[in-house]
Amino acid sequence: MSDSADIGRWGRFAVEAARTVPAYRRFLAERDIDVSALAPSDLPGLPAMDKPGYVNAFPLAERCRDADPRTIQMVSMSSGSSGTPTVWPRRLDDEEHAATPFRRVLAGTFGADSRHTLAVVCFPLGSWVGGLYTLQCLQHLARTGLILTIAAPGNDVTAVLRVVRSLAPLAEQTVLLGYPPFLKDVVDAGRADGVPWERYGMHLVFAGEVFSETWRDTVCERAGIVSPETATAGLYGTADAGVLAYETPSSIRLRRAVAATAGAAPVVFGSERLPSLMEYDPALRHFDAVDGELFLTTDGVVPLVRYTLGDTGGTASEEALIERCAQAAVPAPSAVPRPAAPYVWLFGRPLFALSMYGANIFPETIAAGLERDDCYAYLTGKFVMEIQDGERPRLRVTAEVAPGHSTSEVRTEKTSDSLLAALREQNSEYANYVPAELQPPLVRLRPHGDPEYFPVGVKHRYTRTG
Repeated sequence: MSDSADIGRWGRFAVEAARTVPAYRRFLAERDIDVSALAPSDLPGLPAMDKPGYVNAFPLAERCRDADPRTIQMVSMSSGSSGTPTVWPRRLDDEEHAATPFRRVLAGTFGADSRHTLAVVCFPLGSWVGGLYTLQCLQHLARTGLILTIAAPGNDVTAVLRVVRSLAPLAEQTVLLGYPPFLKDVVDAGRADGVPWERYGMHLVFAGEVFSETWRDTVCERAGIVSPETATAGLYGTADAGVLAYETPSSIRLRRAVAATAGAAPVVFGSERLPSLMEYDPALRHFDAVDGELFLTTDGVVPLVRYTLGDTGGTASEEALIERCAQAAVPAPSAVPRPAAPYVWLFGRPLFALSMYGANIFPETIAAGLERDDCYAYLTGKFVMEIQDGERPRLRVTAEVAPGHSTSEVRTEKTSDSLLAALREQNSEYANYVPAELQPPLVRLRPHGDPEYFPVGVKHRYTRTG
């Protein structure tokens, strides 16, 4: 689908939403937009929705078509990463549409349409969107042709390992689905407990945060995975609108090529940071980006038109992205015959960044610094970065020690140097704005599951303020 056709399709959707959704009609009228004169081509210029100005400003019923709350058949909760959790309504058949990205990963990449696959849901269960949403999508796929045995132990390492030990030997391959740090915890705990990951045809599906290719390689090596490009996949999912995009072998190869080419990221993605790179289905949703901010248009119980997800990134056709790679001298990955799909990339939410002397500090840069340090083998990969108050502020990084190790046996003498090297290489603001004598981060360790910094069973937060 061309860009103009894409805008036309979703522009017509916006016009229909303006006429049938009372809240959206009021939202536009308050911004002096005449709904009766609205045309599909107006989509790129429509005001952006957000939580404060739309979701929290209008009653839930009014955000449904014809103000009819009977269309709400189920609700999910956001994780509350940005503050108070938000209720998001859904229809029961939403999973049929949301299952499309899961099908493309599990069948298109992992071959679960022809191989008996154990799928283990490791997201938290309950009202939070990740666990039950994933479970329902997998159940739909099992009903419609995929050869799946589904288990949902949730985010309990012991329960996950119990499921794997019992059921993985019966399947041809095993897929763990969960947040990246938790899946690493599972893999590491299994290794320590003698789980033979290499025998189980392991595959991993991640969602929830950006991670580096070094991190992917580390987890794959520990899980006995020899081909990260074809045995792992990241998903871009939100409570607001479900699963929006997904990694493919092509997108992973492209991202890995950019990561391996010095100076390529700013040319390809407009930033020194390396974002997640994923494909999406333009028939199910529309992305646009303005000044690095991503906006989403998609259907649902509550239609969303140019809704800001709080994420920064960009979008481009495959042809445009390959052209950028050529400009950056990125070696072109081997082509894989498939229908072309547009790409979306995201750096994550700027609210997870810290600011020090005017320099924004992002979690993925700290992760890159830890990964290059020798002590990383004794860490879980989780950390918390914060600004230590004082007459002259300092960046402090608190890292979690892996199970089976104590803080006293992990030597971190060079860790600050590794963090500093990553910050100077990947963050020109930090290198130039922060006084040189204050640039080396302060490093400290906490034991695994530390209740203050690394509580078990909740979604990890990489930054702390105040």
